[in-house]
Amino acid sequence: MRLFADRGLCVGSGMCVLTAPGVFDQDDEDGLVVVHGDPDGRGDAAALGRVVDACPSGAITFMP
Repeated sequence: MRLFADRGLCVGSGMCVLTAPGVFDQDDEDGLVVVHGDPDGRGDAAALGRVVDACPSGAITFMP
């Protein structure tokens, strides 16, 4: 599985953090997405799929 977060597309809505807090965080300075904890997306594929669906800017991509 591969997980990618494009900070150039991110608008800082925080939906990724709310949906998968063990994988995503927001940068303290600009509020943009930060991937941590599970950068290769080896976690719950269903939860990561929900993150992709919830991201309003399309900044998160996930390939199971």
